[in-house]
Amino acid sequence: MGTLNIVLHEPEIPANTGNIGRTCVATGTRLHLIEPLGFSLSEKALKRAGMDYWKDLDVTTYLDYEDFLERNPGAKIYYATTKAPQTYADVKYEDDCFIMFGKESAGIPEEILRDNQETCVRIPMLGETRSLNLSNSVAIILYEAFRQHDFAHLNWMGICANMTGNSKRPGAFFKHAPGLRL
Repeated sequence: MGTLNIVLHEPEIPANTGNIGRTCVATGTRLHLIEPLGFSLSEKALKRAGMDYWKDLDVTTYLDYEDFLERNPGAKIYYATTKAPQTYADVKYEDDCFIMFGKESAGIPEEILRDNQETCVRIPMLGETRSLNLSNSVAIILYEAFRQHDFAHLNWMGICANMTGNSKRPGAFFKHAPGLRL
């Protein structure tokens, strides 16, 4: 599997972008930030949310949406929006595709969505809920893309030695969980 790409169009809240950056590092995903940003990349809240992972992040910034398109010609882009007719699970995420999310207060601009209706996706929600938190939305869709590729290159198993008090028997903590794949 190639590298997936998360695109944030004019993000406003540094803590959300920091959390998304941390998720990108944990999954080997590239992060693309389209300006203007609602914060400075040196802001404390961004670094705090991204913790010590920010230095390992593969991040690229762009002057605007047109700059993003020019520097990524032919990119397959999915647009996450509450206005899409299809859900994020209805599509097949290709290697090296881009998944774009809009700013927290307004989402992706309508003109971009209108021009790309066939690749717009949404996360189902109850009733009149406007939207989910941006960093949660990124994690939901990103992990669906990885699930479709059998979580390629991600760790499948954790080490439970510290939970058992017995470092010689990792996984013993779950001995009463029949069918659990260890």
